[in-house]
Amino acid sequence: MQQKKAIYFHPGLGKTGTTYLQYKFFPKLKGICYIQRTKYNQASRIIKTTNHNKYLVSREFDRQFVAETNKFAKEYPDAHPILVLRRHDKWIASQYRRLTKNGRGITFKEFIDIKNNQGRWDKNILNFYERIKHLESQFNHKPLVLFHEELKDHPRQFFNKIATFTGTDYDINAISLTSKHVSYNENQLKTVRNIARKTFYKWNGIHIKNDNAFERRFRKMFCHLIMYLHFLFPKDTSEEIPLIDPAELEEIKTHYARDWQKCLDYARKNSDDKIT
Repeated sequence: MQQKKAIYFHPGLGKTGTTYLQYKFFPKLKGICYIQRTKYNQASRIIKTTNHNKYLVSREFDRQFVAETNKFAKEYPDAHPILVLRRHDKWIASQYRRLTKNGRGITFKEFIDIKNNQGRWDKNILNFYERIKHLESQFNHKPLVLFHEELKDHPRQFFNKIATFTGTDYDINAISLTSKHVSYNENQLKTVRNIARKTFYKWNGIHIKNDNAFERRFRKMFCHLIMYLHFLFPKDTSEEIPLIDPAELEEIKTHYARDWQKCLDYARKNSDDKIT
């Protein structure tokens, strides 16, 4: 009788070290077939047509999280989920910086509005504990919940938890600890936002013009050029204003403090290793 294949599923989130894990850690795990993010749509075929005992499937989902995890769970309900979270204020700030870098041209308040929920993103996306419970409801195994803060501050401890969970091994000397993505400074991002706001998009309620694949590529290339040459553009009156008001981030941190604590408690309760 053929041995049942064990499947491990890492559904993002974005801005929690997902790209780093996909390119610098997951490929180094020994004793498991890692299906890269670019082959996510082929995962089912690969699993069915190859004879490995274990598979790790990784993809990045944010607003598509529920729909995509439902789809995966329907085919593989016995998969073991792995979820990496990041404190709410830090996570949403990083998401906003990515959006700004890509030329959306909106303010942080227009991006996320936790009071009236009139932002570009629905504020419910920040209910992280609901994501944990959703994974519990869709899969037959409880998720391994980890935190971006631990990956940053104690990477080996973070790696060990994944290796233990998946029953794999790795060589720490073969893993680079450098970030996959380049970070951009405040002035670069503010320059891009100011120009994009006047060129690509005009804010109108919560609606922003959708663009096709060619337009997206052009917009991103244009914005990267602006960031590279940001020092050539004249400064305006908003130059001294932070890209994100610290008071807004503190408000988000406070608002979701209980949700964050529930996530920490869940991870401690369902993991043999304590989060430090």
